[in-house]
Amino acid sequence: MAKPISIQFTRFSAFYSPLIATIAGGFLQQEGLEPTHSVAPVGKSAIAGLLDGSVHVAQSAPSQGFTPLEKGQQPPALHFAQVNEKDGFFITARKADPNFTWDKLKSGKVLVDHGVQPLAMFRYACFKNGLDWKSLSIVDAGMDKMDQAFRDGSGDYIHQQGPAPQQLEHDGVGHVVASLGDAIGPLAFSSLAATREWLATDDAQRFTRAYRKARAWLIATPAAKVAEVEASFFPNIDRAVLTQTIATYQKLGNWTPHVEITRPAFEVTLDVFEYSGLISKRHKYEDVIAQPPA
Repeated sequence: MAKPISIQFTRFSAFYSPLIATIAGGFLQQEGLEPTHSVAPVGKSAIAGLLDGSVHVAQSAPSQGFTPLEKGQQPPALHFAQVNEKDGFFITARKADPNFTWDKLKSGKVLVDHGVQPLAMFRYACFKNGLDWKSLSIVDAGMDKMDQAFRDGSGDYIHQQGPAPQQLEHDGVGHVVASLGDAIGPLAFSSLAATREWLATDDAQRFTRAYRKARAWLIATPAAKVAEVEASFFPNIDRAVLTQTIATYQKLGNWTPHVEITRPAFEVTLDVFEYSGLISKRHKYEDVIAQPPA
């Protein structure tokens, strides 16, 4: 009899296809695990679900561990596998611009996702491209409302995670002109987290075996086939848009073959948060990261 496993997403999008494919592709069932999944409710983190026992695995980010460390506390969960080894946000402009350079952002208003990590990454991408983000006209239209605001005519550029930019292109509302993943390069962006106790279990090893297989399948499989498998998870996204989003992330190299969160990737994340003044010191890899259980 299959054992239930509860998985919770902090955000839900095609960007997290390594985890979605693990659920959608039957990889967990092959290991004797029966998954249920949810998205963390507004105001409650997926990490809280790990701590109250309602969640076994949470989609999170290594930077989540910086918050307790800045208070002198041990993080209550460890990040044991990477989901994305690059930022998955894009800059979309109202008009196509094959010659886009980052300094063009100074020419208009930029709707920026003000989540802690997305905003820190945006600032760092500007820095990497020789642009002082303080010189920009940045608009906070609200994480859940910024897409509609752009569609309604607000702003000249918008900063979003896939598949939202690809949907804007599909609808003729905007054109993707830049990738933050390309601008920053590899780093520890998004991850899977669990408690120390769960990571010591047989279920953790079974989950990780399934996740490795799903990740390898995701990298090797044509985007249209992946979109077909994941389609039921995205009832409101056009299949062509989902396919395009998956193909884009495959090409960008977001989903590298290894599941480990590497030290070099973690160091770049520290660079990003240090630049934005969100950490007071460079935290230890071992205080945030665990090696995969299997």
